[in-house]
Amino acid sequence: MVKHIVMWRLKEHAEGADKAANALRVRELLEGLRGRIPGLLALEVGLNFDRSSAAFDVVLYSEFEDERALAGYQSHPEHEVAAAFIGRVRSERVLVDYKSE
Repeated sequence: MVKHIVMWRLKEHAEGADKAANALRVRELLEGLRGRIPGLLALEVGLNFDRSSAAFDVVLYSEFEDERALAGYQSHPEHEVAAAFIGRVRSERVLVDYKSE
């Protein structure tokens, strides 16, 4: 199994909306991928309530059957739509991909 974790800091204002509205849209887009991507086993999106300077705004936790399934997810047209929106509203991104038994 492969676990894919991504965190984003969002811009205060982008795409005609504020950070809070964009965080909700990010969650909606990502959660809409459930059941639509082969090999995607689990997906959870969290919106951070901590406002410290160290905090990120949105986190994605997902599990895939294997590295091939993760690669398929990343190139899937519906994921590309979500990724394009996130790219326009984020200021920072960090990620970790790792194998788990």
